[in-house]
Amino acid sequence: MGKWLRKGTPKNSKLHQSAGAIAPVSQTPQPQNHRGNWLFSTVAIAILLGSAGSIVFIAWLSILFIFHPEQIGWVNKMLPEWAQIPIDNSQKPQTLPQIQLSLSQQKQIPGEILPLENNGDNSFLLPVFQERSPCESDCRMLVELRLYQRATDLVSPSPTEKFYHLVTQLPVTGPDESFVLADDEDSQTSTALPLTTVQRFEGKTPASGVWFYLSHQLPQDTGAIAYGNIVYYNRERRQLQPLLFWKSLSGQLPKWQQITGNSIKELVIDQTVGFEPQLQIYQAKAVKSYLNPIQLEEISLKSPAIKDSVYENALFLAENGLWTPAFEWLKSLQKQRQQVFSSTAQAQLDLIRFHSQLTKIQADKIWASPGQQVLADLIDGRWQKALQVWEASPQNVSEITSILKADQGRLWKRTQAALRVNPNRVEVQAWATLILAVQKPEGEANAWLQSQPNLTPDTLSYIQGLLARLDNQVAKSQISSSHPSRIIGTVQAISLKQECDKEDQKLIQPPCDHPKWFKSHPEAELKLAEDEIWYQIEVSAFNDGDRWLNYPFTNLHPPKNTSGKFFWEVLGINADPVMQIVTWLPHGEQQTTTGTIKAVQFQAGVLRLLASGAAIPGYKNDTFPSRPLGLTNAALEWVQPSAIALKELAQQNPQLVKVILPKVWQSLQQSGEIPASAVPDWQQMQQQMSDWPVQVIDLTNNSQPEIVLTISAEAIASLTQTTLSLSRPRTLILSENGNILYTDFQPNSQQALTAIAKLANDQSLTLLVETANNYSLQRWSERNQRFE
Repeated sequence: MGKWLRKGTPKNSKLHQSAGAIAPVSQTPQPQNHRGNWLFSTVAIAILLGSAGSIVFIAWLSILFIFHPEQIGWVNKMLPEWAQIPIDNSQKPQTLPQIQLSLSQQKQIPGEILPLENNGDNSFLLPVFQERSPCESDCRMLVELRLYQRATDLVSPSPTEKFYHLVTQLPVTGPDESFVLADDEDSQTSTALPLTTVQRFEGKTPASGVWFYLSHQLPQDTGAIAYGNIVYYNRERRQLQPLLFWKSLSGQLPKWQQITGNSIKELVIDQTVGFEPQLQIYQAKAVKSYLNPIQLEEISLKSPAIKDSVYENALFLAENGLWTPAFEWLKSLQKQRQQVFSSTAQAQLDLIRFHSQLTKIQADKIWASPGQQVLADLIDGRWQKALQVWEASPQNVSEITSILKADQGRLWKRTQAALRVNPNRVEVQAWATLILAVQKPEGEANAWLQSQPNLTPDTLSYIQGLLARLDNQVAKSQISSSHPSRIIGTVQAISLKQECDKEDQKLIQPPCDHPKWFKSHPEAELKLAEDEIWYQIEVSAFNDGDRWLNYPFTNLHPPKNTSGKFFWEVLGINADPVMQIVTWLPHGEQQTTTGTIKAVQFQAGVLRLLASGAAIPGYKNDTFPSRPLGLTNAALEWVQPSAIALKELAQQNPQLVKVILPKVWQSLQQSGEIPASAVPDWQQMQQQMSDWPVQVIDLTNNSQPEIVLTISAEAIASLTQTTLSLSRPRTLILSENGNILYTDFQPNSQQALTAIAKLANDQSLTLLVETANNYSLQRWSERNQRFE
């Protein structure tokens, strides 16, 4: 066969020679591409960092998958169905009865489920409780919150059965006791208080998740401290995030409320006690944390948002309780600058504005008591208005002095804050001097006053005149006595005109057939000042310096040929002869005046006092709006625990409300207030009585709070759909077991609980009860298990 010949280029062709030749090397250097190298290096570093981050992220997911697989269920949202991760490696999906049975077998108690979505079948929160021992009431303690998700990857053997995965668990512990009881929240102790209730915040809340509050109450002498935890459910992460321990000295539950200028609500924790408004306000803030992207940040006044002396002084006033002056300063500054405050500055402004609204409401109210009026004015920074009340009447001086003595430093702190920003305010200097005169040794107030800068002779003379009013009142009460007067009784108006001698109409003796009146000393005259009337007080109880004595006073034995000196010393009238006279309008509004004790009468165990004073508002033709009560300033301390609506109590303790409501309904039926018809179920009762005010307070000294339920005529009228009759509110007191311990609802009964009080030198609380003829004090008898 012939050879195949390969076609090619002839060896002698020029093209072949050119291809085989070596090209000469150029001697000119080429420029290097530095920009390209830099870009290449940057991209390389970015790739390396991204790879390192991915490795860390994958490692983190791997650890969670091994130890806490339920916490990475959120990853499934980003994965196709075939690649999704099982959210629970250790537990098969269960029905709700199976879940409850499993918990019971572990000696745990499943609580009422709380839906997390509009469709409650898809996911829910399950509280888990345990019995605590030893325990007398509220023995179920919350120990865990469990989050369950509907299982969609199973074929249910029954179309009605629903299975759920356990998505996440949150162990629950309460706050330390030191946090709840002490002012110093940083103090630590190993004693954790229990939590017994979990509720969902209803209404519009910030962020896209669900907010819960965990709570319980710690009984105290004058009420109960509410405390608990705030928990947030993150829908995207399917996680439960504990955010904040909280407490409320007034027993109020936290709530979301519009405080600042934006549309997002803030969390409000009410710490108000008495006249002192104090609220902690938190904003929900997003943070750069993948696991916990939400936190609660308190609006604080510690760091001024604006570096300006006026702004800083305003925050200083607010921190010392002068909310309204601080708000006025900030409004003025904002107007001068004509600019919008930053979000932090606006939040501080709104915090101050909200507190100012509360103190203004108190100060704008017309108080029957001069002492309460002055206290409300001073808290709101109305120095001049408070001085006008001081100067209006000698009786006012005596009562206001008691208020200043009782102050624990808050009023003094306000005066010092106001003088720091304006040292020349005469009215503030006056109140600071009066506080020192009441609380410190003699001479210290005058020394402080004369040390003030820029003190003018006119200011010195004016304030020393106020001190002279105080000294006169003190001198009147310092005859000789070893204890202050502590007296409680029933008041009526009387006439002292002589009936035996028609020609003698002087007001010097009572009618001749009456027992003798003992005066402080024989030369004292029984005279009325202009616009005054005579009051007779029949004493119900008094303290002789060692103990409380109650009517009838059969154990009071005055010596033969006794004089007024014996009664003045036993009753303590030497120290304080001023008596408050109080009555109430039909709707409960209090009316008050003061009288000065002028004489004492004693016969057959009955003790009466004679006092002169201005006519009480509402007095007309020897009648009063209601039976007046007489009491001296030191007799007792009013106890006014914060009231909450019955529906709030039902949220805190639904089992308790379920027990007491039928007892309340039955009591109203037995008294004839409502028809004795069929008793509705407790849900209907709860709906009808949801707004009735209740107070939670320990009255029986057993460290367990009683329920004080106040029922108005309007409330009863709403139950019976009848015409409203004007009458004062009446009261029921029930134990934590639903037993009725005290009731104003008895057939043909005219008694009514007037107040809860703490008697001087007595730690137990007392009921002040108005009966058909007088006022009486009722205290809990451990022996007889009743108030008597």
